Amino acid sequence: MSNVYDVLAERGYIEQATHEEELRELLEKEKVSFYIGFDPTADSLHVGHFIQVMVMMHMQKAGHRPIAIIGGGTAMVGDPSGKTDMRKMLTKEQIEQNARSFKEQFSRFIEFGEDKALMINNADWLLELNYVDFLREIGRHFSVNRMLTAECFKTRLEKGLSFLEFNYMLMQSYDFLELYRRYNCKLQMGGSDQWSNILGGVELIRRVEGASAYGLTFKLLTTSEGKKMGKTESGAIWLDAEKTSPYEFYQYWRNIDDKDVEKCLALLTFLPMEEVRKLGSLEGAEINKAKETLAFEVTKLVHGEKEAVNAQQAAKALFSSGSEGGSIPFTEMARSQFTTGIDILTLLQEAGLTSSKSEGRRLVQQGGIYLDENRVEDFNLIITERDFEDGKLMIRKGKKVYHQIRLI
Repeated sequence: MSNVYDVLAERGYIEQATHEEELRELLEKEKVSFYIGFDPTADSLHVGHFIQVMVMMHMQKAGHRPIAIIGGGTAMVGDPSGKTDMRKMLTKEQIEQNARSFKEQFSRFIEFGEDKALMINNADWLLELNYVDFLREIGRHFSVNRMLTAECFKTRLEKGLSFLEFNYMLMQSYDFLELYRRYNCKLQMGGSDQWSNILGGVELIRRVEGASAYGLTFKLLTTSEGKKMGKTESGAIWLDAEKTSPYEFYQYWRNIDDKDVEKCLALLTFLPMEEVRKLGSLEGAEINKAKETLAFEVTKLVHGEKEAVNAQQAAKALFSSGSEGGSIPFTEMARSQFTTGIDILTLLQEAGLTSSKSEGRRLVQQGGIYLDENRVEDFNLIITERDFEDGKLMIRKGKKVYHQIRLI
């Protein structure tokens, strides 16, 4: 199967495409420059972005040229897509710092260089635009009536859509036009929530340049129940090892629902589809082998083989013999803090296992907190130095979340 369009379709990425047959033929015949945009609204990419990164890797392997657009300009406005409330406004300094973090992470997955992938910040052209000229050149091609029917705006109309956000579609469409003019970029790709914005860019190029342009969206990473994946009680699953440790990352994939295993193997690994289907067909306790393969392969892609091996060994050691591996998340705390003792609810917060004392109290009352192998029955429990063995104490939240406290 040589055409990357067929590869993406077989693996389950594709949601919608403009001019499907025309686009498939284009990808068959020539090296196509395409782009995906990433607004730097945080200081790390997260699991939701990884679908897009995987698509870029598949496209580059097939000989096409990725352009990763860091949205330093669009992030100043904020994308209303998929949001019921206006996004938090970031300062220019925050956006620039986040953009630097994105660039560093992308370099682990995409090969950049001469005649290879490009990484560009749309602030380079958006922040220099003359507003009146922009309205005259670009704004006249957009129908307000039509824009208001777009999904990205529909969900916001009830609570109120700011004029600031209303400009987002024009700005993203202008990105596509600018990339077409500068780099002969003919294809924009993105998550399914970007369909309206992508259509805006495709139509703008056709109207302004009289040229063919294409759009393709891929499925968002969701569970079999339709909920977005990559979220835990403690927050998002990040690609930055400082924000989500390789062990936590590994454990997230190791513990996903049985029904989601085959889909995640197809979307988040490069395993051949024959192997993906074979692993996905396993049942009962055998499905755990597929989950271990998934967790290892995704962790290897994101954090490297060494960290994947460490995380796998730590997980196996923990579940087989109760001993802790070196990759289990830990928090270092001063020994002096435990001289008179610290209460369990405060300790859970310090370790990042709960966001509040009320959450900790609820978990204790439900029997969901363990110290080593002992269930915590009292949310007023005081932990002292005597509770540690060789300066270490293992906390377990629920069945699968482990965290170690180390005295320094």
